[in-house]
Amino acid sequence: MFRLPRFRHLLQGAALGTVLALSAFAAIVWLVYQTGKSRLPDGAHVDAAVVLGAAAWDKRPSPVFRERINHAIALYQSRRVDKIIFTGGTPKKGYMTEAEVGRRYALKQGIPARDILFENTSRNTYENLSNIRPLLHHHDIRTIVIVSDPYHLARAAAIADELNLNARVSGTPTSRYDEGKKKDRFLLQESYALSAYYAAYWGNRLWRFVSGNR
Repeated sequence: MFRLPRFRHLLQGAALGTVLALSAFAAIVWLVYQTGKSRLPDGAHVDAAVVLGAAAWDKRPSPVFRERINHAIALYQSRRVDKIIFTGGTPKKGYMTEAEVGRRYALKQGIPARDILFENTSRNTYENLSNIRPLLHHHDIRTIVIVSDPYHLARAAAIADELNLNARVSGTPTSRYDEGKKKDRFLLQESYALSAYYAAYWGNRLWRFVSGNR
């Protein structure tokens, strides 16, 4: 016979778990929102701006990508960074990579070729940051600022921390996600993505600890 007290304890446990999960997600939403306000201050200086890849239309950057490139160019022109690093491969063979599109655009804006670096094989945010490490080492770049849309920055910062990159973040002043519903949807999407990243990261660390493979 099923005992009512036991059932009540199960309900209380489920309710507590739900409250904790919602509280954790709310904290991540707040982190994504607050990090999105980050800008590289006037007078600050780092070695390079790293532009996270975004969609490119043939040889033209999409509006999202263009805003990221323009922000990196502004940082360079104000002497807050010495170099610009573009990241991103291509979703379809035969098309110009995101990094090459970014480089081409920056050259047209007068950025010297000697101050532009790129990697053109990455397909996501993690690879964007992981794949630039050989470039950073080869060119003795020790400090970077990651440039992306504001709500993308918290996840990028978490990945950079995992990869031991000495990184700051700076969000684009404008974004196609600035409109009301798009902005809210993007905030929730990035909060969910950061939650999934943390779950995978800590789950992997716990597994390595339990399995003795540290």
